[in-house]
Amino acid sequence: MAFVIGDSCIGCGSCAGSCPVGAISENGGVFVIDGSQCISCGACAGSCPVGTISEE
Repeated sequence: MAFVIGDSCIGCGSCAGSCPVGAISENGGVFVIDGSQCISCGACAGSCPVGTISEE
C-alpha cells in the first residue's frame, strides 16, 4: 500500500530527501508521491514535520 501526502503539506521537501526510490516530486509548491514507484517503506512519513503523510 502506497503512502500519500495530505492537504496540509507545507512544501518543505524533507519527504523527498528521505525517499530511497525517488518517488516524491514537487508539484505546484507541494509534494506528491508517485504510487507506482512507492515501496511503502514509510521513510517519508517519519521525516514530515507536520505529519501529513499517511498510508493510502
